[in-house]
Amino acid sequence: MSEPPAKHFLTDPTHLVTTALHSLTLTNPSLALDANQKVVYLRPSARLPTQTVSLLSGGGSGHEPAFGAYVGRGLLDAAVAGTIFASPGKEQVRAGIERCFDDDGKKEKEGRAVLVVVMNYTGDILNFGLGVEKAKAAGHKVEMVVVGDDVGVGRTRSGKVGRRGIAGTVLVVKVAGALAATGASLEEVGGVARRVAGNLVSVGASLTRVHVPGRSGPPDPEVDEVLATEEVEVGMGIHNEPGSHRATVDLVELVKTLLAQLLDWRDEDRAFLNVRKEDEVVLLVNNLGGVSVLEMGGITAEVVSQLAKDYSIKPVRILSGTYMTSLNGLGFSITLLKLADTGLGPGKSMLELLDAPTEATGWSAAVRTETWGSEFGPARDTTGSAGDGTKPSNLRMDAARAKKVLEAGLQRLIAAEPDVTKYDTIVGDGDCGTGLKRGAEAILDMLRRTELSDDPVVAVSQIIQVVESSMDGTSGALYAIFLNALAHGLRSQSTSSSTQITSQEWAHALQSSQDSLSNYTPAQPGDRTLVDALHPFVKTLSETGNAKEAAEAAKKGADGTKGMKASLGRTVYIGGSSWQDVPDPGAHGLSVFLTGIAEAL
Repeated sequence: MSEPPAKHFLTDPTHLVTTALHSLTLTNPSLALDANQKVVYLRPSARLPTQTVSLLSGGGSGHEPAFGAYVGRGLLDAAVAGTIFASPGKEQVRAGIERCFDDDGKKEKEGRAVLVVVMNYTGDILNFGLGVEKAKAAGHKVEMVVVGDDVGVGRTRSGKVGRRGIAGTVLVVKVAGALAATGASLEEVGGVARRVAGNLVSVGASLTRVHVPGRSGPPDPEVDEVLATEEVEVGMGIHNEPGSHRATVDLVELVKTLLAQLLDWRDEDRAFLNVRKEDEVVLLVNNLGGVSVLEMGGITAEVVSQLAKDYSIKPVRILSGTYMTSLNGLGFSITLLKLADTGLGPGKSMLELLDAPTEATGWSAAVRTETWGSEFGPARDTTGSAGDGTKPSNLRMDAARAKKVLEAGLQRLIAAEPDVTKYDTIVGDGDCGTGLKRGAEAILDMLRRTELSDDPVVAVSQIIQVVESSMDGTSGALYAIFLNALAHGLRSQSTSSSTQITSQEWAHALQSSQDSLSNYTPAQPGDRTLVDALHPFVKTLSETGNAKEAAEAAKKGADGTKGMKASLGRTVYIGGSSWQDVPDPGAHGLSVFLTGIAEAL
């Protein structure tokens, strides 16, 4: 199989990296950039006066916001960037360490030290390690902590190299940076950083390999770079490295597999951390760069659900977002941090340090410690709707017949979904058909579960509740407004005694609701909207009292939208001529529904 060539706004990788680093100084005025060495650092004047230990990290570019955007008060003091997916050189690292000791020409503060935190990759260890040794040789006090949290590749395959460093590294630098900000010593900051790193496990998964800007062409399918459409790489690294295996699974099964790799203590190849249900755990669900915010929400909910159900683990903190990427990787990773005692007393626990404020623009955790500790009760209402308190009227109808007629119209509408979707794909965003079908199915479900009232006002109100909860978008709002106005129009005709509703009363109420709808939309007949079907239906029903003639008028109006130039909606922006051959999707759907009703009367 093959993939289309990747598209990028910036295709020169050198220019891309340098401009991205420069942007960090634009969004945080306390930062500066050594462009030649690709070092982002906290200006000496912005350092906390009590802080003696500076924190430095870095690695290849392409993992943003790591690590440049983590420079800021309360987190990193400097970050060194290599080219995309490549370690920075030893001179860059040396320059970064020197920046941490730079006090704007003033005498170096006594006790000043630097802790370097790097991920477990050979190039990073060698280049950062050499920079550390050169700094020591120059008389500086420097230590290095290496983080390897990835369980995607087990002990057997990783051998002497050990686990790769991935998103869990972010938690190490956040805790260590917050501790350094309190004025802690190098021994304390380094010790806590190692303790956090030793209590971390992470694993990722991706639907595809990423394309690096500047590299020619799409991935080569002949060298196994391309995943099949239905495949996911379990345990994929953040540089396109292969994971443990490929699988064809849905999200539920995928999360189950990932959590087993993290938590199954019986897996001798991956049992790096023993997490028991009584342990306090921090959960980080990280976007590898290309997953939508919407999907990340669904992924996070699934992870939290399975942790509770299968492992009796309820995380004390849940972080979800973009913390360490693989360019625009279409994947995510899960990190679990088992909290352990730092031994440093109140205010310096792992959790308190994780919650501590920072000015680093890449760190996203808006919820305060006090909020996490509050008792708010159930997060979701599972008791169902309590109803809208609709007052009954004195109008009456044959509820059984109304239900039968309504079901006929709804079933016709559901059957028409493919056509409506096809039309809306040409002239809109393609969601009209599915939206109408979803609403129709929800009403049918309500009719199966609930007895339809013989009071037309109450019956319409029953339908309104379903429409408002199941239909969204423009059509959902229009139908909800129309139906609420219809209920009001019916109620206004209720007398002091119980009477059977007539077709004229229905027509009057429909006319009233159509007039109300015009208060919220400028749509008129001829604008290529559902009004082109609604208006002739209401007009004909008012004039003749004949539903079949009214439905025929609605169909004629819908068909008449073919070739009609739109004045409202997304169709206004459609180019070409394909829209001229199809009716307005909303008008077509409404006419089908009305035809179904008329035929069942």
